[in-house]
This record gives sequence, structure tokens and C-alpha cells, in this order.
Amino acid sequence: MVQKKYEVRLSPEERKHLRKVVRSGRSSAQAITRARILLKVDEGWTAAQVATALDISERTVIRARKRYAQEGLEETLHRRNQVNRYRKLDERGEAHLIALACSPAPEGHDHWTLRLLAGKTVELGLVESLSHETVRLHLKKTNSSRGGSSSGAYLR
Repeated sequence: MVQKKYEVRLSPEERKHLRKVVRSGRSSAQAITRARILLKVDEGWTAAQVATALDISERTVIRARKRYAQEGLEETLHRRNQVNRYRKLDERGEAHLIALACSPAPEGHDHWTLRLLAGKTVELGLVESLSHETVRLHLKKTNSSRGGSSSGAYLR
């Protein structure tokens, strides 16, 4: 028999808790699915068998096994709190970006483009790197109109 990389061996208390989660139906659908995965894997089912039985991908089964082995039961069942790791600009940086967008365009340019704004923001040292798409999202959030007759940024 092939040794699984992430072995799931539930204690009697954990099995009881998982069965309660599945039976009660009060948890999120994701938690119930993960509970079912752990119960089936503990019974000796393969990832392919569990995936077929629960109508999920094998990758989902493997991720649940890995998370259980590394982090434990409760962390496997419940969502992690996501850290807002995608926020490049804080309020100060966003204010600078808006002020920059409202200022006259650089020499040789008709108007500010998203790529010019991103480059200037990096050049000013407000961020280490910034994509034009992030600039677009920040300006969209403030209802800024770079191309209209009124080029000011207005908060909604």
C-alpha cells in the first residue's frame, strides 16, 4: 500500500465532532464538505473515491488532508481570516495618486495615462511597484474623470 503524504487519523472525539457538523447542517457548506472529506479519508477512502462521492475535485481532498495534517481540525473546517495583502496604497498614497491625476500632465503628454500615473507613483517613492490596473481601481473608487472637462476627483 502506498504511504499518503498527509495522513488523516481522527480521534474518537474528532470523529464525533465531524459527524455532528455534517448532521446539524448549521455550518457553512464548505465546512460540511471538509468534514465529510475528513471522515471519508479517515475510513480509508482514496482521494479519487472521495472526490467522486462528494462531487468535488481530487485537489480539494488533497488540500483538506494537507491542512488537517499541518494545522489541525478547527483550522481545516473554518475559513482563515484573509489579510488584505493586495492593498498597495494606503490612504495617504491614494490621496497623492488622486492629486497627481488632477495635476497637469507631464511634458510631452496630452493627459495622464494609467501607466504614467503608476510610474510617477513609484518614482515618488510612495510604493515599491504599482500596476496600471491598481491605479485604475483606485481612481474608479473615487469616481475620478481624467478625460472629461472636469478632471477633478470626487468622492462618492
